[in-house]
Amino acid sequence: MGASLLATTALGAALAAGAGAPGAAETAAAGARPVLPMVLCGLVLVATFALIAFEVINKVVAALAGAIVTVVIALVLGVYAGPKPYLAVHRFIEHDLGVIGVIVGTSILVEIAGASGLFHFIAVRLVKLTGGRPERLLPAVFFATIGFVTFLTIAPGTLIMASLVLVITRALSDDPRPYIVGLALAANSGALMTFASGIVTLMIGTSAGIPYAHFLVVSLPLGLLSAAVAFFWVRLSYRAELAPHGDPAARAAMVARFDEWALVKDRRIFYRSAIILLLTIAGFASAQALGVGLDFIAMCGGTAAILFSGFDPEEAIKKVKWPVVLFFVGLFVMIGTVQETGLLEVLAGALLAASGDSVLVAAALLISFSFVLAGLVDNIPTAATLIPMVKTMVARGLAPEPLWWGLVAACNLGGNPTPVGSIAAVIALHALEKERGIKVGWGEYLKVGGTVTLLQLVLVIAYIFAFRELGLFPRLG
Repeated sequence: MGASLLATTALGAALAAGAGAPGAAETAAAGARPVLPMVLCGLVLVATFALIAFEVINKVVAALAGAIVTVVIALVLGVYAGPKPYLAVHRFIEHDLGVIGVIVGTSILVEIAGASGLFHFIAVRLVKLTGGRPERLLPAVFFATIGFVTFLTIAPGTLIMASLVLVITRALSDDPRPYIVGLALAANSGALMTFASGIVTLMIGTSAGIPYAHFLVVSLPLGLLSAAVAFFWVRLSYRAELAPHGDPAARAAMVARFDEWALVKDRRIFYRSAIILLLTIAGFASAQALGVGLDFIAMCGGTAAILFSGFDPEEAIKKVKWPVVLFFVGLFVMIGTVQETGLLEVLAGALLAASGDSVLVAAALLISFSFVLAGLVDNIPTAATLIPMVKTMVARGLAPEPLWWGLVAACNLGGNPTPVGSIAAVIALHALEKERGIKVGWGEYLKVGGTVTLLQLVLVIAYIFAFRELGLFPRLG
């Protein structure tokens, strides 16, 4: 991993050096901005990513520290323009405020709906259909994970499924590793399904101005295909652990005794939560037609859940993923400052030069680099870093559709090769170690997730090329 990270960093440094050389076209296009702020802020960005990748310190602290250092550098070197330079920091946060609003609103809604027993009910009903047979249980876990992530976003969907899988596998005396690794990989495919299915998808979709319906045409089929790739490789990799054991009739009888109503304390609140959740999902789908943001829909859903559930508002607000919110704030400020220096514009120019102004070559390079960086660091900071680069490439004349859709796919699926590449893997593996004392090491996870990632990389590039050549992309802008 260390060698790969150094190679990635060296690639970025080489691009910056080549593009920033005196007389380079990219430097001229960037207005011949001062090199020192680019270098210093770029080094802070790389150092922050290294701290996150190697888990030297908490990633929230790393992002906030990186933001503080880049802001200080920018203020001292005069990077921010205007009579009140520091107000640029507020603009960085304001630009992505909608993402934070969605996180807050859905966190409240999902917490209350989960407390009503709704998600436990759905999951147990699905598991009962398998009869406890491993050959049926694994696809059921994939299917349920994709469903929960599609409608609840990646973090709560993964958490719900990880908790349920650990309970079920303990009761059946099954090895939980195939199911936990499988659901971590499935969650990243589920994040491709709709505009609001994943944080990365939401970030890119908002920045690119992609209509909600376009995701159903482009990324939903790709999400299903990528999930199928992951499923077949997990089943092959863990074929010994997934072999049937014990009396099938006894296993089926045990599963049949699972009580889906066990966590439902009040059926009125249960049904209210289901209705509010369905209305919120419908709201996400129609937000653009209504002329409102997804953050407004999410906040309406969270507020309605509090009003009609009898849930303590303070307890609900405490359940908001505040560390994630702070991580985003730090990340947005740091990436925004790096962008202000002109570094990302220079890198985008270098990528354009390397592609020979071919959108398909540029898309292939972007997708490959995104897969590598997302696997090493985390797919959220990867997306935050590459979004402004894609904007620059589009502004310079490249067709937007292959680049934006390639970035959506690569940043989501690029988190698959390592245990720290995506929030889904972190949540699922942490739950496995905490609840069952079983640790999936880097070697085991890389063997499965790394192979899946290589297969999905080929799939994504082929898919984007096919859509482009066949003219299947809905037009953007």
